[in-house]
Amino acid sequence: MHVRVRLDGSNPQGWHVALLRRIGEIPGLAAVSVDDAPASGAWPHTADLLFRLEALVHGLPRFGTEPVPGAAFEPWRQPSARPDLVLDLCGDVPSGPAIWHIAYDDRVGTDALLARLLADAVPRLTLVENGAIRAAGRLGADRPGIVLASFEDALARTITLIAASLRDRIAGRAAAGGAGDALVGHRVVLTVPRLGVRAGRMLAGALIQRLYRLCYYAPHWRCGWRRLAGPDLIDLGRHPEAGWSVLPDDGRRFYADPFPISVRGSTHLFVEDFPHATGKAIISAVRFGPDGPEGAPVPVLEEAHHLSYPFVFERDGGVWMVPESSAAGTVDLYRATRFPGGWVKEATLLSGVVASDATLVEHAGRWWIFATVRDAGLGAPSGAGSFHDALHLWSSPDYRGPYTPHPANPVLVDPSLARPAGRIVPRGGRLIRPIQDCAAGYGRALVLARIDRLDPAGFAQTVIGRVEPGPAWPGNRLHTLNAGGGIECIDGAARAPRFTIRGRTRRQG
Repeated sequence: MHVRVRLDGSNPQGWHVALLRRIGEIPGLAAVSVDDAPASGAWPHTADLLFRLEALVHGLPRFGTEPVPGAAFEPWRQPSARPDLVLDLCGDVPSGPAIWHIAYDDRVGTDALLARLLADAVPRLTLVENGAIRAAGRLGADRPGIVLASFEDALARTITLIAASLRDRIAGRAAAGGAGDALVGHRVVLTVPRLGVRAGRMLAGALIQRLYRLCYYAPHWRCGWRRLAGPDLIDLGRHPEAGWSVLPDDGRRFYADPFPISVRGSTHLFVEDFPHATGKAIISAVRFGPDGPEGAPVPVLEEAHHLSYPFVFERDGGVWMVPESSAAGTVDLYRATRFPGGWVKEATLLSGVVASDATLVEHAGRWWIFATVRDAGLGAPSGAGSFHDALHLWSSPDYRGPYTPHPANPVLVDPSLARPAGRIVPRGGRLIRPIQDCAAGYGRALVLARIDRLDPAGFAQTVIGRVEPGPAWPGNRLHTLNAGGGIECIDGAARAPRFTIRGRTRRQG
């Protein structure tokens, strides 16, 4: 199979080169070529000014949006070869069989993507062939409101979906859309009105953020817990009337990602323990008695890299943990030798992957890992694209592995429906999956979904509930739900001052 990529040669960017390289790595693809003749696009030169300003103010790298010379495409120039498929990124090739267009909210071209991000939207990407949608997904952003960061994330995820769709076509798998999903088919002519005003607001906003961080630890997460003597949050579908008790902290650290577990009749709560002074989290644990936590959480696991989301479970007479270690590019399995401490690494379940909040579940005789994954598509050292929007699955006959990636990865692209938020639990003969809604920012609400299909050939889920911060849980974030050992736990964000009032202790270091 020969794929030709049609791109705008008057505005060549780093993501075009990354896309060509990624396509060339797909097994079964015979050739990749490029048509980079200048297109009649409407890319505004003021957009590059905005990107340069944001990169300067926020200290952001540029991978996908970085201009590249036309000579960068020499390895892919094969004008005489006849392609089997044309991927038109410009929107000026008429639609038809074997012609793929990329649309953002039904408009073709990255200028349309920029317009949607400037409108603070969460764009929907569709890959369309002859009026039928082959793949679709909503594009997440790790730093909403910063257009450059959001644009880079969206470009990386565009590469993800294109590569996955080509892989499916070569393997003969069905398209992701139906003939009834039609493209609203013409280019949008983008203008960027009052960019100077936006730049001024951006700079003012950056200064406010700097001042805010001088006065507050931001974000400062906190864990809530309650005794579970009746329906849990999944059955309630809302916060309990009795509210939540907060796990105390000393103000110089926060606790997040609570995972309670009962072992030999004793309940322990494992948390991410994040000291603000170091900026690198460890895993700590605290025992719960009849009256709540017995003291402060104490460290039980530390590595050279950041650790969080301590997914703990019992199996085969042992206690196991899979903490998030995305900074190391692995998903690792630990075993407790002196519970609640003495953790030793038993296996690396996944490697070479930037996976967030790996969550294990046993279903139909197989073990499954759920996690959202960054993409290596733009050449960033720690991957590219959002941490929140691309759900990947792996399965194995044993929780210790080896794990096989799902052939349809990513099985879902949507920042409001992808990232795990705690243990997957059985309920009424089905599995219920807590999810972080990150469409408006990281961990803004908790979504509950019923898993309708989970097998090596497919995955499907249906949203059955949503719980948000509010009077029963003040703040603007809610992103983990777990129960065990007779308690139920959530977490969310708050503010913690660096300086206390009336001369009390101030932060050291």
